[in-house]
Amino acid sequence: MKINRHIENAYKVLEGVALSEEEALNLATEVHGCDILDLISLANKVRDKFAPPLEACSIINAKSGVCSQRCRFCAQAGSYSTGIETYPLLTREEILSGAREIYNSGIRTYGIVTSGKGYSDTDPEFHELLDTMDFLHNELPDLKICVSLGILNEAAARLLSEHHVWRYNMNLQTNPERYGELITTAHSVEDKIKTIKYLQKYGITICCGGIIGLGESWLDRVRLAEAIRDLDVDGIPVNVLIPIKGTPLENLPVMEPADVAKSFAIFRLLNPGKMIKFTAGRETQLKDFQALLMLSGASSMMTGGYLTTRGRTIEEDKTFIDRLNSFGCKSR
Repeated sequence: MKINRHIENAYKVLEGVALSEEEALNLATEVHGCDILDLISLANKVRDKFAPPLEACSIINAKSGVCSQRCRFCAQAGSYSTGIETYPLLTREEILSGAREIYNSGIRTYGIVTSGKGYSDTDPEFHELLDTMDFLHNELPDLKICVSLGILNEAAARLLSEHHVWRYNMNLQTNPERYGELITTAHSVEDKIKTIKYLQKYGITICCGGIIGLGESWLDRVRLAEAIRDLDVDGIPVNVLIPIKGTPLENLPVMEPADVAKSFAIFRLLNPGKMIKFTAGRETQLKDFQALLMLSGASSMMTGGYLTTRGRTIEEDKTFIDRLNSFGCKSR
């Protein structure tokens, strides 16, 4: 049986040749049914050749809810009635307790996430966070600290570098051209890109990804993957929308697993050497198909739960990673 011609053309990625936007869009719109398995196979080969070994990370929701930014997908927006637990910034001891738990399970990458628009270098709460980072470094010296604190000014980015933050998460979420329509108008995607460039200037590595299943088109997904590629970030977290009751997107249908697999494969083919992380939606939305999705180009996963939704246990995911290795996936 002959391979789909668009997939056959995409094999050039294995030789280091980049796909054009048109070629990536053809994979999205002209590959269907059992041909998707061929596309997944190619993405897995590209991942094994170019991407870092498969790894896991964990996060803590260090400040929850009452956010002013009104992102359409988010349970933490203060203007939505989603029923989540809300609380102010956790103490450094509480954040350390979460770090010790994942550290003792063998995870060495820990993300601190706060709700809200972001921080400037003059915010007292921001300096509390800097103190917490110093505390964690002292208690767990080999723990890699990631943070997701929203939009920053340049001075705040510099201070994070001085306090030895390893990685910063700042998601574009969707096609930048449609950010205001699909995500929020409370801030701009340009604010996010500016923050990323400040952080890169001071040597902090970047995770920058998005959400699929927001009601976007295939072109939007391709353009998100291209925008991330152009920023030359280090990791790409891809979330599958979990429609949360009380948000404007509560009634959107869950994405079909085949479309999720195709999306991950296209992200991999457009970003061959990057860490692509399967985050929200892996367990709750994909259920029996999550192993298939991890073989569609992903090279990392978030374990132990998300901000306001549950995940699998770290031990379950460690076993999952071991079993994925039988398909040739590299692991660290």
